[in-house]
Amino acid sequence: MAQAAPLMPKATAVWLVENTALSFDQVAEFCKLHPLEVKAIADGDAAQGIKGLDPIQTGQLSREEIEKAESDQEYRLKLLDPKVRLPVAKRKKGPRYTPVSRRQDRPNAILWLVRNHPELKDAQIMRLVGTTKSTIQSIRERTHWNAQTLQPMDPVTLGLCSQIDLDLEVHRAAKEKPVDAVSQGATLLPASETTVKPREPEEPAEKKPGDELNVDAVFAKLKQIGGGSGGKSDE
Repeated sequence: MAQAAPLMPKATAVWLVENTALSFDQVAEFCKLHPLEVKAIADGDAAQGIKGLDPIQTGQLSREEIEKAESDQEYRLKLLDPKVRLPVAKRKKGPRYTPVSRRQDRPNAILWLVRNHPELKDAQIMRLVGTTKSTIQSIRERTHWNAQTLQPMDPVTLGLCSQIDLDLEVHRAAKEKPVDAVSQGATLLPASETTVKPREPEEPAEKKPGDELNVDAVFAKLKQIGGGSGGKSDE
């Protein structure tokens, strides 16, 4: 595990150069600086006007550690463990802080997000540009006090959020949004429909001999009808 840099590395290097017989490499490795930069500090070409910081008084080094390193040029200084460990400040979840110089651009960024990414929820827009829900609602409904002069502008270009954060929120919104079958366009038919064999056309049923029309029998019947009517008229 790499050793952490001491408090105020350049000021510590100035003190070590002025008050010890340590080599440039030893000071450079302890202060996480380049050996040439330490040499420039010793020559007075760098760190001018910086007051040296005593690492012994700040509890970062001991006198014995320095004397041990002075007697052995190959020895590397080790940073002492701090006596008091400060808790790491946790970042509070909340709206993103927007610089004062960029706050007038937030309505334009909100309008851009509403138009180009309607799938984004109000909470996601609030995380991206650090605004309030009432402001988003007024821009959606065109009731914002400056609605007539608003121009949609990319929040990434304005510096209100990063492209990575924007892509992440858009991806989350796309996953939560239900997929519309119409928007997908034409899709392939399921295998159950494409593998069914087509039905063969049914052959017409064979006509029986008696079903065919007998022309001779029809004419004979007509002659009988005609002869009978003629005989009645003669009488």
